[in-house]
Amino acid sequence: MAAPLDIDQLRTFIAIVDVGSFTRAADEVNKTQSAVSMQMRRLEERVGKSLFEKDGRINRLTSDGERLLAYARKLVRLNNETLAAFDEEALAGTIRLGTPDDYADRYMPDIIARFAKTNPNVELMITCEPSKDLVEKLNRNELDIALVTHNPKVRNSILVRSESLLWVTSMAHSIHTEVPVPLAVGRRDCDWRRLGCAALESVGREYGVLFTSWSSTVIASAVLAGLSVSILPESALRPGMRILTAADGYPALPPAEIGMIRRPGVATILMDAITDHIAASLDNITAADDENDARSGTRKGRNRGKSTQMFSSW
Repeated sequence: MAAPLDIDQLRTFIAIVDVGSFTRAADEVNKTQSAVSMQMRRLEERVGKSLFEKDGRINRLTSDGERLLAYARKLVRLNNETLAAFDEEALAGTIRLGTPDDYADRYMPDIIARFAKTNPNVELMITCEPSKDLVEKLNRNELDIALVTHNPKVRNSILVRSESLLWVTSMAHSIHTEVPVPLAVGRRDCDWRRLGCAALESVGREYGVLFTSWSSTVIASAVLAGLSVSILPESALRPGMRILTAADGYPALPPAEIGMIRRPGVATILMDAITDHIAASLDNITAADDENDARSGTRKGRNRGKSTQMFSSW
């Protein structure tokens, strides 16, 4: 009888695909890069097929690698579910999580995917609304935890991430030179809107609010269409956007800060698990990653959880 596949090797294989790099996968599975490479060689020997092929310094999935990936995900998921079914201490229940739309777009896919892998019996119910509305829902016991714009003057939240807040315009248009400057921003109580308007007023730059929406998709669309200028955190930059600086007449802004608020009364073990997971996930997005994303105008999170077929060199 043929020897069974090694679940740990399959888990590492999936991690490489999900994070797009052997080096980052090593951090994901708590192994050295050499151990990850060795695992992949042994997995290739076990299935008798090459899973990766060299393209310069890049490793791509072969067609056999793509075929194995589907089976690997099923096997690892079934393994996790089986262990959880016999683990009396396994977490179970429902967590109601709230987040602004722009945070959901950038961070939630990664957070949800990782948490679901290790806690298959916990249901996450996600609500996307502005920070102010999320706090009100927490106060009405309609949410258990919320990611919000951290503003100590307005709300009590624990700071879990800080990054640059930037003026952005379309690379293909010159709308940022118009007077008054047309803006696409959040609602009147949006912290970023207040910061941006105050910054423009401080340098005597005229502006007018052309689009108001709490949807990051609507705001980004207005910018990319060359209809307006907006304010976005560095990690939310999209292809086709250009960063505006003081040289363009747009003053520097304070950093964008993400806070987390927990509702009292939720099962401590379950709440600790999700809050620790969120904090760790946000912390794993390094400044270097965001800088690279900003330079290319892309967002790293878009390809997570999907096969990109391209990986950093071993």
